[in-house]
Amino acid sequence: MNRNLKLLIVDDSAFIRKILTNIFSADEDFIKIDTAQNGKSALELVAKNDYDVITLDVEMPILNGIETLKKIMEMKKTPVVMLSSLTTEGADITLDALEYGAVDFIAKPQNIFTVQGERLANEIKDKVKAVARVNVMSYMRHQNATLDRITSNEVETKKQTPFQKTASGDIVKKIIAIGTSTGGPRALHEVIPSIKGNINAPVLIVQHMPKGFTKSLAERLDSFSSLSVKEAEDGELLKNGVAYVAPGGLQMKITSVDKDKFKINLENSAPVNGHKPSVDAMMESVSQSKVDEVVAVIMTGMGGDGANGLAKLKDVKRAVTIAEDESTCVVFGMPKVAIQTGKVDKVLPLREISREINKIMGV
Repeated sequence: MNRNLKLLIVDDSAFIRKILTNIFSADEDFIKIDTAQNGKSALELVAKNDYDVITLDVEMPILNGIETLKKIMEMKKTPVVMLSSLTTEGADITLDALEYGAVDFIAKPQNIFTVQGERLANEIKDKVKAVARVNVMSYMRHQNATLDRITSNEVETKKQTPFQKTASGDIVKKIIAIGTSTGGPRALHEVIPSIKGNINAPVLIVQHMPKGFTKSLAERLDSFSSLSVKEAEDGELLKNGVAYVAPGGLQMKITSVDKDKFKINLENSAPVNGHKPSVDAMMESVSQSKVDEVVAVIMTGMGGDGANGLAKLKDVKRAVTIAEDESTCVVFGMPKVAIQTGKVDKVLPLREISREINKIMGV
C-alpha cells in the first residue's frame, strides 16, 4: 500500500489541474500535491523537491511534455505518467514518451467532465499509485537494453511478407496469445521483435490501450520485427507469421471457420474485467476454438485480466502457459494473479519469454 506520496501535476489547463488536484487530495495516501502550468515551472519544482510520481501533460507551451520528460529523467529519475489526448498525434507522442522513460499514460477523455466520475477517478488514482512504486532506474536499464537489442538486430529483422516466411499461410494449428497492460509497450518491444518471423503460428496481442493508440503501437512493433505486426481487422483470417494487436475500444475474439482456419471477430461488447480489449475475452475465445495447441503469455500489468482465460486454455487445450517474472515486471499484477491459479507452466524474466516461444515453435 502506498503511503505519504508526494505528487506533481503538470498541465497547462487550470481546469485539468484543479480536477486532478481534487481527485488526489481526496485520497489520504497523497500528503503533498504540487502543480505546474508548463514544463519550465515543473523543472524548477523537480529541482527543489523529491516527488514520488509526476503526471505530465503531453502538449504544453514553453516546454512540451517530451522535452520536459527528458530533462526530468536527466535530473531525477522519477516515475512519470503522461496525460495524452485521444488523437493519432497524441498516441505517437505518448509512445515516444514511453520510450524516453515514462512508465504509463492516461488518455484524456474527449468529454473532460467525465474525469470527475468516480470510476474514472479511481482508475486514475490506482494507475498513479502503481506507477509510484516503480523503480525508474531499473526500468530505464531494461528499456535501454531493449532498445539496444532492437537496434543491433535491425539487419536480421528486415521485413518479409508472411508468404515468404511460411509455406502454410492460413492453415493454423498453433496460436500464440499474449496479454499485457501497464508497462506492456516496453515488454512487447522486448518480446515481439525477438520472435522469429518464420514461426508456424499467428500471434494475438491484447494490450490495454484506448482507440488510436493500438494502431500506433502495432506500426511501431512492425517496424522493429521480422513478424508482420498489424492492428487486427474484423473478419480477417489468421495467418502464420503475423501478429494481430487488438484495437482499443473493441473486444478481439477468434472463431473457427473451417478445419485449421480461424477469423478475427471484433465486438463492440461490454468491458471484461473493466477492459476493452480484454485479455480474458481473447483467450477464452481461443479456448472455445478448434485450434490444437496454444502458447499463452501474461506479462506486466495491473489487476488480474487474463488469469481466467489462461487457466481455461490450460484446462481444455494442449497449452504451454507463461507468466512474466516479478523481477522484470513494471507492475506485478496480472502475472501474479495468473500464477496464483496454479495453471502457469513457466515463470520467466522478460528477456527469456521470446526465446521460450521460439523454442516451443521449433524455430
